[in-house]
Amino acid sequence: MTDKKLAIVATTINPSNLNDFLKSVKEQENKNFHLFLVNVNEKELTLKNSDSMTILNIKNKGYADGLNQGIKKAIDLGFSKFCVINDDVFFEEYFVTKALNSLDEHPSSLIGGKIYYASGYEYHKSRYTAGELGKVIWYAGGAFDWDHVLSKHIGVDEVDTGQFDQLKETEFITGALMLFDKEVIDRVGFWDSSFFLYFEDADFCVRAGKKGLKLYYDPSLVIWHKVSQSTGGSGSELHVKFQTKNRLRFGMKYAPLRTKLHLLKNFFLESFSKK
Repeated sequence: MTDKKLAIVATTINPSNLNDFLKSVKEQENKNFHLFLVNVNEKELTLKNSDSMTILNIKNKGYADGLNQGIKKAIDLGFSKFCVINDDVFFEEYFVTKALNSLDEHPSSLIGGKIYYASGYEYHKSRYTAGELGKVIWYAGGAFDWDHVLSKHIGVDEVDTGQFDQLKETEFITGALMLFDKEVIDRVGFWDSSFFLYFEDADFCVRAGKKGLKLYYDPSLVIWHKVSQSTGGSGSELHVKFQTKNRLRFGMKYAPLRTKLHLLKNFFLESFSKK
């Protein structure tokens, strides 16, 4: 039955990112899943629908809207377990089995996993030996820095030596990999599409926390991430534009008053300096 299967939901704007991702999906030993691939590129994605994959070609209204469209389609088809994931990632053959196990063990929760930089995509490539590449942490849990309105990744840039192998509650889960069930949607609602790109995951986490839901970091869930490849790479014009805009939006929605005033001051000073 579909309510026992995993709906994997991913958006894509750059089909060249998909090769490793689709290879990982195809090689899953547990076929108890369905991929909802939401294409927001102006050019229609020509991959054929199959028993295990549905392609949704939609207008680009942002990352959150794309995920929402995929989740809604899955719900319409009877799915109640969801894995939101980036298209610029890959993972091992037991990922679906571990995802379903984690969802069964932590119902009505948000769940994140251990995320490595894909080899060659590290921020500080010269820092690591050849044997350490592919074992460098990008995310191993998260927390909010409300003084600066940032969602921080625990363990980022550290080589994994087992220091992040314990299941734990966490404050922030990246949208690069997030699991939840329909009870979460029923209580929290869908992702806020007004963010368009970036901070929509942070917003969803805060809203879930305010509803009393638990957020977990589960190290049994492992993926490798080609960081920011969907947006032209870290530091790209697109990356900076939406990070700046939505950091302000997120901060004005949730940050303490002192931080809100600081954000507004910096926003107006930066706007004035560009004139």
